[in-house]
Amino acid sequence: MSSIALPGLKEMIDSISRDRNLPKSAVQEALREALMKGYERFRRTQHMETASFDEEYFNHFEVELDIEEEGFRVLATKTIVEEVTSVDHEIDLKEVQEVAVEAQAGDAVVVDVTPEQSEFGRMAAIQTKQVLAQKLRDQQRKLVQEEFQELEGAILQARILRFERQSVIMAVTSGFGQPEVEAELLKRDQLPNDNYRANATLKVYLKKVSEGAHRGPQLLVSRADAGLVVYLFENEVPEIQDDVVRIVAVAREANPPSRFVGPRTKIAVDTLERDVDPVGACIGARGSRIQSVVNELKGEKIDVIRWSPDPSTYISNALSPARVTEVRLMDPEGRQAHVLVPDDQLSLAIGKEGQNVRLAARLTGWKIDIKDINKYDYAAEDEAIGYILEARAEQAARIAAQQQQEDEYDDEYDDDEPLESEASAADSGDSEDAGESDDPATIETAEDAGDADESDEDDDDDLEDEPKA
Repeated sequence: MSSIALPGLKEMIDSISRDRNLPKSAVQEALREALMKGYERFRRTQHMETASFDEEYFNHFEVELDIEEEGFRVLATKTIVEEVTSVDHEIDLKEVQEVAVEAQAGDAVVVDVTPEQSEFGRMAAIQTKQVLAQKLRDQQRKLVQEEFQELEGAILQARILRFERQSVIMAVTSGFGQPEVEAELLKRDQLPNDNYRANATLKVYLKKVSEGAHRGPQLLVSRADAGLVVYLFENEVPEIQDDVVRIVAVAREANPPSRFVGPRTKIAVDTLERDVDPVGACIGARGSRIQSVVNELKGEKIDVIRWSPDPSTYISNALSPARVTEVRLMDPEGRQAHVLVPDDQLSLAIGKEGQNVRLAARLTGWKIDIKDINKYDYAAEDEAIGYILEARAEQAARIAAQQQQEDEYDDEYDDDEPLESEASAADSGDSEDAGESDDPATIETAEDAGDADESDEDDDDDLEDEPKA
């Protein structure tokens, strides 16, 4: 069998496998597909004017690599027929029987169709090179996706490689001894207090593993995600690792809308153990545990508060460090509350540019209005919320009544439809019986009915004649 020589094939496969961190089998598969595309280009160039090739024309062709001989050959699977109509897909029965007497029509044979090395031109070689580069990139993306898909949402150690526009390109690994893979840290996922410099190491949150072909790194990481704060506390607080203390909710504003406001996080914790203080466990002795988290986040402010099943207590705790006088749950269904604070605590409860109350609202899930207790009008606020609740109740009743009418109409329509179909079926059955019946009694009855009609007409004539007489 003839073959086209590829000097240095074995060394090339080893080099690509080592440089791109790909198994040799993946490199060989990519090389076979690339050579097949090059052969297709060679055939199309040869028969550009005389033959037309559809997408499935070369499905019966394959490339076989010979690593030891450092070459490749092209093989075609052809069907044995008595009369050949397609030279690339069929072969004459007599021609095959000269080699294998037992061959029969309909069998398939593999034929070497490798062209001469001199015929495999420059354009085919360029096509092979381009396809090989693309297939190797696809293989790399596939391996990265399989490797990091289960790690989505985990914390990774990253090393800064370079900067592209406003993004930071980092190198991450899925485990000890695994090759490094590039990841992208977008501008919106960066911390304002971070100092990004080449070869610096940071902890990052694996945000997304992209699928399919696209430009740029396949992994997206973040330093601004709340999951990073949760991981750091789990790593620093043994009580959280042992499930004695649990993190209920986290609200983080890593990139505030104004440059005059720094990043801040509120975290709600709870425990079922009476003898354990969840807030104290997270803060640690002299603030040692929470200080480690703050240092990793480059000075970000963190408020640890106690979660409570009572909404009033929970909202009051969430507005820490402000001292709350009273929490009024104005609309529990709409989750709206009024928080009353003294005049000296008003700015502290709201926070700089509203950051404190904004994070408290995200943490609790309630819409919070901060009010000065000295200027708060209980009667007016109750009356205003009463109007809102009354309007909502009327709207709900209106929607419920409309829905009930639609349901009754649907039920009535569903009940009437089978009755109408049954009645029509019964009428059609009666008409058929009346038209097709040969029973003598039926005929007699019809004749009697005719006689009765005639007698009725006679009686009517008599009645009409009587007044004239």
